[in-house]
Amino acid sequence: MKKTVLLFAAMFCIAVFQPKASNVDYQVIPIPERIDIQRGEGFVISKGTKILYTAGNEKMKRNAAFLSEYLKENTGLQLKMKAAKSGGKAILLKTGLVSKNSEAYEIEVSAKGIVIIGASEAGVFYGIQTLRKSIPVAKVQKVKMPAVKISDAPAFAYRGMMLDVSRHFCTVDSVKRWIDMLALHNVNTFHWHLTEDQGWRIEIKKYPRLTEIGSKRTETVIGRNTGKYDGKPHGGFYTQAEAREIVAYAAQRYINVVPEIDMPGHMLGALASYPELGCTGGPYQVWRQWGVSDDVLCMGNDKTFEFITDVLNEIMDIFPSKYIHIGGDECPKTNWKKCEKCQARIASLGLKADEHHSAEERLQSYFISYAEKVVNKKGRRMIGWDEILEGGLAPDATVMSWRGMSGGIAAAKMDHDVIMTPNSHLYFDHYQTKEANTEPLAIGGNSPVEKVYSFNPIPAELNAAQRSRIIGVQANLWTEYVPNFRHAEYMVLPRMAALCEVQWSPSYKKDYESFLKRLPMLVEVYKIHNYNYAKHVVK
Repeated sequence: MKKTVLLFAAMFCIAVFQPKASNVDYQVIPIPERIDIQRGEGFVISKGTKILYTAGNEKMKRNAAFLSEYLKENTGLQLKMKAAKSGGKAILLKTGLVSKNSEAYEIEVSAKGIVIIGASEAGVFYGIQTLRKSIPVAKVQKVKMPAVKISDAPAFAYRGMMLDVSRHFCTVDSVKRWIDMLALHNVNTFHWHLTEDQGWRIEIKKYPRLTEIGSKRTETVIGRNTGKYDGKPHGGFYTQAEAREIVAYAAQRYINVVPEIDMPGHMLGALASYPELGCTGGPYQVWRQWGVSDDVLCMGNDKTFEFITDVLNEIMDIFPSKYIHIGGDECPKTNWKKCEKCQARIASLGLKADEHHSAEERLQSYFISYAEKVVNKKGRRMIGWDEILEGGLAPDATVMSWRGMSGGIAAAKMDHDVIMTPNSHLYFDHYQTKEANTEPLAIGGNSPVEKVYSFNPIPAELNAAQRSRIIGVQANLWTEYVPNFRHAEYMVLPRMAALCEVQWSPSYKKDYESFLKRLPMLVEVYKIHNYNYAKHVVK
């Protein structure tokens, strides 16, 4: 009798505490273009379910491994992978979807199994992200997937997020964590801001002092240029081997790394290392404060052009990206006006001031065009901030419009490609709430999640041909007031979720109230990875 009672009690405990199946919700972030719930039975994922991928395709094998990892993180289920075209009830990953968009995908769930088909391996990866985000975070023995057909493709080809590692350095592991965050949000471009007045962060073998000297500052200003300093040396840089490792890590997640070497301004890291490149000859120091320095590269010095050629060529050897970013922003002309060598260069080039541009602005345009030729010679394309419009735009340049949208509008009307990244909406170093006194110190401004979500990258005043020139959207995290990576996470999450829906989803699908209802499921994934997210709109 006692054994019977104990057996019954054990069975009761198993029945009561047996993990239940997850309640799947395909309304994820970013919201797919079409979600068509189908009649009939869906599919149950259990520990016996296999993930099938195309034999001999290493990218698809890696996709399968990512899916297996994500499912284990969400549910605890560890699914086996197999190279096969079919094999009973399984999750099948394959390419072959016919679409003009290489990142398009479809998901079909039926009683027979789950099929994720992409127009490319990248498309399959984004289908995997949608499947991952549709399954709630809960340790279960099975996941009931309702029958559905999802069809989706991104609205923009360039979906970027910029991280400034020059003001405050991030370790290789932190940069990889950043890349994982981008992948979760369907971002396909990591814009890596590598050089600044406050530190040069990438090894250039021909110019070793760039990292021996230029990567280190003696101390950092406290607050907003208070004149008080923390007394703590700050430094760090990436070897070329480490940079290649990060490029490869990103590529596995279908993320392109666009390096930025900011020129001809924001160059004190270089000038401290090689003072002969400046108009005054120095001495210079890696800047301990924030802002814009008058000390910039000398345009009258032939060594400057040799230096830029060498640096860009080494950068292009490290980074296979189609795009190379040369900055071009916030370059004061003060020293050029006083520099005999710069004025001689202006005279020799026959540069003249007019009602639109000064001679010094024409000189900057000459320099930017020179840099573009170096980039183009290697079959790459140049991106610059919207200041590159001043003095005349380089022939094939892509403009990153940050001072509002006017620069992007002007460039599109000149038949140049444009990436919209206005500081009004997409600068994630801004405060996330009007109650700034409750937040960590930030540069200023106010860009809450709702404002990010409201951004429309396509200006109404452009015609159809000009609108096609808006190739992408990007948000930026500048790190003057972001001293460590945990703080960086806090500044971008969950604003990156709002960004990714601006970048990916068709505008007619966007709805902020719907977004807020869908956000908690994504936040559960943040919690798995211990991401430090802001809790203004969701706990």
